[in-house]
Amino acid sequence: MFVLELTYTAPIEAVDAALEAHVGWLDEQYAKGIFLASGPKDPRDGGVILAVAEDRAAIERIAATDPFVGAGVCAYRITEFVATKTAPELERHREAPR
Repeated sequence: MFVLELTYTAPIEAVDAALEAHVGWLDEQYAKGIFLASGPKDPRDGGVILAVAEDRAAIERIAATDPFVGAGVCAYRITEFVATKTAPELERHREAPR
């Protein structure tokens, strides 16, 4: 499982200009079953996405297609972790300790 932390690198007006495309991209990733949760940070200086993918390289490729990246308004920090405990709704994503 992956935590994708977005940090805005441009004024919020530039972020807002790319927001509609970013939300459309999020919807595509949800439809594919890759994203599990997402939302803005508080204060609004970026966002967080919880995701699943076959490996880190795949999630890096996906993050690179974010319209926010194309617009140059955010940077990604990707953290991989082993989800050994989950809420019942996420049980299918549980992993055995490595």
